[in-house]
Amino acid sequence: MTEDRRNFVLFIVLAGAILFGWQFVSNRFFPTANPPATKIEGGKQKPVATKSADPTADGVAATRDRAVVLAESPRVRIMTPRMQGSINLKGARIDDLTLTDYKETVAKDSAPIRLLSPAGAKEAYFAGFGWRDDGLKPPAADTVWQATGNVLAPGKPVVLDAANASGQRFRIELAVDNDYMFTVRQTVLNAGSAAVPVATYGLVNRSGVSKDPDSWTIHTGPMSVNDGAAHYNPNFKDVDKGPQRFTTKGGWLGFTDKYWLTALIPDQGATFDGQFRAGANQSYQADYSAQPVTLAPGRSVTQTSRFFAGAKEVRLLDEYTDHQNVAKLDYAIDWGWFRLVEKPIFYYLDWLYRDVGNFGVAIILLTITIRLLMFPIAQRQFASMAAMRAIQPKMKALQERYKDDKVRMQQEVMQLYKTEKANPLAGCAPMLLQIPIFYALYKVLLLTIEMRHQPFVLWIKDLSAPDPLTPVNLFGLLPFLPPHWLAIGVVPIIYGISMYFQFKLNPAPMDDTQKQVFALMPWILTYVMSSFAVGLLIYWTVSNVLAILQQQLLYSRHPQLKQAVPK
Repeated sequence: MTEDRRNFVLFIVLAGAILFGWQFVSNRFFPTANPPATKIEGGKQKPVATKSADPTADGVAATRDRAVVLAESPRVRIMTPRMQGSINLKGARIDDLTLTDYKETVAKDSAPIRLLSPAGAKEAYFAGFGWRDDGLKPPAADTVWQATGNVLAPGKPVVLDAANASGQRFRIELAVDNDYMFTVRQTVLNAGSAAVPVATYGLVNRSGVSKDPDSWTIHTGPMSVNDGAAHYNPNFKDVDKGPQRFTTKGGWLGFTDKYWLTALIPDQGATFDGQFRAGANQSYQADYSAQPVTLAPGRSVTQTSRFFAGAKEVRLLDEYTDHQNVAKLDYAIDWGWFRLVEKPIFYYLDWLYRDVGNFGVAIILLTITIRLLMFPIAQRQFASMAAMRAIQPKMKALQERYKDDKVRMQQEVMQLYKTEKANPLAGCAPMLLQIPIFYALYKVLLLTIEMRHQPFVLWIKDLSAPDPLTPVNLFGLLPFLPPHWLAIGVVPIIYGISMYFQFKLNPAPMDDTQKQVFALMPWILTYVMSSFAVGLLIYWTVSNVLAILQQQLLYSRHPQLKQAVPK
């Protein structure tokens, strides 16, 4: 078998591996997009309903209606510009919370995102605060606290009050800001005759694992900041094996989903013990306890913590981190290795969106910006390509002359590059520079809630999800939904066509195997890219179109690139 034929067979094997193995690899290591927000049936676009996790709570399967559970105990309403819910006075729990700015689906009548639910209801998820029983005898979990008001709102804190039989009074003052942060001030007044140990705790308990998969590039599940670093482990499986504990000064712990976060934030100047542990029926808990202090008779002590429950908005998390002294709360978004590139890309894209009002248009403007910045590099690339093309006959002659002496051939080729001032690597520079930009935009579209359910035009209702319109079922006219690995959308097809014309515009390679590879590559890329977020495909398609225009301009400056290579 000749070397050219062997290379072609190797390429076919690699292409087959991509076609049949890409979905497995992408789901585990490189998730491509959010689940589809819409589907097209009978030629009409319909919202896709979200799926719920299995309902368990407090080790008991949830069988009761949420409204019934909420009505079983007295409550204080939570009313803020961005949240609604209630505090359970039985046990002093924050266990009822919806985020009014975000909807479950893109449907106009969709319900808001429900983040917290009481124990015993479907998808139980709640926070609680209290004191360790190390001789203090604090209120029990079924204690009904007395409240000073009926509504908790920004600027209107609520104080919960209870007492024990030993003369100690307990107060929990709850305040909330205009976004998603609760402040919890826990006070003990010792009216007894003996000193008592006082140590506060906070907990977040949830039933079931995150609905969002935990992958190599995106962490969901238990998360903490301790010892000055963000830790995206343990995961739920690690917690199943046994409690995961740490001691630190400053930091926080909680549970992160792709877009939502609950975080217990103890006093950032004090040392605390944190842990993650598993309960019965797939329930999980994050909790902390502060260091104990001895409270003398007639004295009081107050310990303050905070609780974040809401959306992982980039600007908001940065605000809490930089100006409200919450260590690395912005790391709740798993930016990963390219953080230094991804955050500027996000902020520039968000700034464009605020100006034009459409994230799709903002992505197009971002693409134009990147292409303009890279134009000088592209000019040098084409000049190098022209020089490389001009020396092809000389290089072929050297390869023939020294085909039996590989070392001498390499030396002569390097001398030829130096003499002719040609750089074979210069053509790779624009592509290499685009890799971190492409990956950064991929992470921005996949991670940031600002991109969630953002429409573009026509049938594109969510730029962070794949294109739902596919010719496989005649654009929804046939009564079946093709599997996701086969549903190649309209935008990916446009992307493939743009890639085809860009390849056609490049100088034809001399090697026949390379010609065959380049002929197939646009269509393989069309398949691979079809499962990516449509916003990413818009970026890449516009980038290809601009590259074609740029190549036409540069070919006019370097016409020798379009000429046949002399023999």
